[in-house]
Amino acid sequence: MKPPAVVAALEEALRQLGVRVRRERGPFRGGLCVVEGEPVLVLNRQHPAEAQVAVLAAAVREHGGADQLYLRPAVRAALEDAWAQADAGQADEAEQDE
Repeated sequence: MKPPAVVAALEEALRQLGVRVRRERGPFRGGLCVVEGEPVLVLNRQHPAEAQVAVLAAAVREHGGADQLYLRPAVRAALEDAWAQADAGQADEAEQDE
């Protein structure tokens, strides 16, 4: 499945979980936040779809919604790949700090 299709599927999944998704421009990476008590995910529309998948995957993980929804196998695989890459990046950072 191509990254733009994964982005669309993960955006819809977050909406089903009650998270509003906004696309904005600016010097930021994006992520999940709370605005007036409501969860909002902000995506940087200037970033490539692969970077947006990483932000969406982190939001799904943080919101704990992956088990609550049906996700197509290709979308779930992309989600798990993004999580594995994020975990590997955190492990690399921890090694550098030592």
